[in-house]
Amino acid sequence: MTSSDTVAQACACDAAPRSTPSVQPPAEALTSLWIVAGLAMAPAVAQGFGRFAYALVLPAMRDDLGWSWADAGAMGAANAIGYLIGAIVAAGLAQRYGAKRVFSVSLAASAIAIAAAALASDYWAQGALRLAAGVSSGVAFVVGGALAAAAASGGGAARAPTVLGVYVAGVGVGIAISALAVPPVVAEAGWRGGWIALGLLSVLAALLAAPAVRRTPAPAMRTSGGRRGLDLRPILPVFVAYGLLGAGYIAYATFVVAHLKAELGFGAVEISAFWTVLGLSIVAFTFLWGSVLGRLRGGLGLIATTSIMMAGVALVIFEPSRTGAYVSAVLFGASGLASVTAVTTLARRIYPPELWTPAIGLLTVAFGVGQIVGPVLSGFVSDGPHGLTAGLTLSLWIMAATVAAAALQRERRA
Repeated sequence: MTSSDTVAQACACDAAPRSTPSVQPPAEALTSLWIVAGLAMAPAVAQGFGRFAYALVLPAMRDDLGWSWADAGAMGAANAIGYLIGAIVAAGLAQRYGAKRVFSVSLAASAIAIAAAALASDYWAQGALRLAAGVSSGVAFVVGGALAAAAASGGGAARAPTVLGVYVAGVGVGIAISALAVPPVVAEAGWRGGWIALGLLSVLAALLAAPAVRRTPAPAMRTSGGRRGLDLRPILPVFVAYGLLGAGYIAYATFVVAHLKAELGFGAVEISAFWTVLGLSIVAFTFLWGSVLGRLRGGLGLIATTSIMMAGVALVIFEPSRTGAYVSAVLFGASGLASVTAVTTLARRIYPPELWTPAIGLLTVAFGVGQIVGPVLSGFVSDGPHGLTAGLTLSLWIMAATVAAAALQRERRA
């Protein structure tokens, strides 16, 4: 999971109920979903290749470049900072230059920044490339969400969650593909080869997205009434909880592969299997949460998804076995992105349609700040005498604080 709720923010721009909703014919609905699947190459690049796959090359980079775990965490924070910047400026860029053009350029820029990481040995140069990859990925991800909403417009009540599910599932696809391709390359050609492989995969993803972009209608990038001012008090507990979750989950995503290599001696094949299971779990479970979260009120949705993530993190800490590791991947993958749906659903129930976008935007900022703080804090703790186990244990406690904060959330209309 990442600040994927920026997709929901983009989709919310045109989400207000229409007086005469139309339903697409089955053939057109199927075509629109295929188009959205093509646009889902953006989350595959932005999250699957650009962020999550960093865990696959990190152990080799750290050994070769002499980084501390705090240094490694700071690289993750640089990417998160860039991503947050990109998410914030995406709508303005799309309004000025056109959504299709901005999407294509930012996706290509992401591929270049990812591949260029193979060329830099200097710490600050690597940080600049991680920042640049984050900015371009954030833009591509958010504008892609708006394009996906435009491609699938005109459906019934189930259309929005279906679109969000198909689009966000691209994250899992990217994780699974990088899991199969990158660890063998890193084992043979080192971390530089890993970044080159990720860059080539990103180029291929951009090429696959191109036909979908051509067939997508331009979205209506309009303001949503957020300038009236938003009263944050109705969602303050979940606002705090979501920021904590951003800090907690990212430690697992960044350091779990290094932990498995150190504690269980995972090699390239086992790392590929673990990461593939995690990615496919995201794809498999993304569509199953909608009806469940629709029934849970207040902060219960976020509590449910976070609790399952906590179980996944706890397994790699307290059950250091290969079976425990793979079950951990399933639990984490199955619940991570569901938190996006939980928070988005809550915001849409509490606020009127004209305030959906600013509400989800504020939640995105909270999550993004958490993602910036989390890797640095966990890396700093991991440099202590208890190593990565301590850093992952800290993430578990942060997730526990997430559950406590979400428990205070009540549901009432703003």
